[in-house]
Amino acid sequence: MTAAEWESLCDRCGRCCLLKLEDVDSGALYFTNIACRHLQQPGCQCDCYANRIAEVPECLALTPQSLPDLIDHLPGSCAYRRLAEGRSLPQWHPLISGDPDTVVRAGIAIEGKVISEAYIHPEQYEEHIIHWHQWEGEP
Repeated sequence: MTAAEWESLCDRCGRCCLLKLEDVDSGALYFTNIACRHLQQPGCQCDCYANRIAEVPECLALTPQSLPDLIDHLPGSCAYRRLAEGRSLPQWHPLISGDPDTVVRAGIAIEGKVISEAYIHPEQYEEHIIHWHQWEGEP
């Protein structure tokens, strides 16, 4: 797979840009409704994508090689995760629908559902844990 083909799998939902909390005792990972300060809304685009790892060291550097180690950091709706688990792309995915707006219409995109980390104190992060079933469109 070429780099361009790999990148085309991303549906631009922004869910991987949500802050995650890990339970140090159990290792369980929890997503929050807090988005990275570099995630632009609307549009769910990173304002420093080319330099994101230098800007945000905890950002996911998702590659075919890193995917197995990072799969739990991706939501069930993520194309990378779905394909790694042997599932097909959903009908709303832009590679299937031909329309990048189907991600928003299906309720998958986080736009309008999150708050930037710039406005939340780290001590409040636990108050922002989400459960995907609360959001439309999560399989």
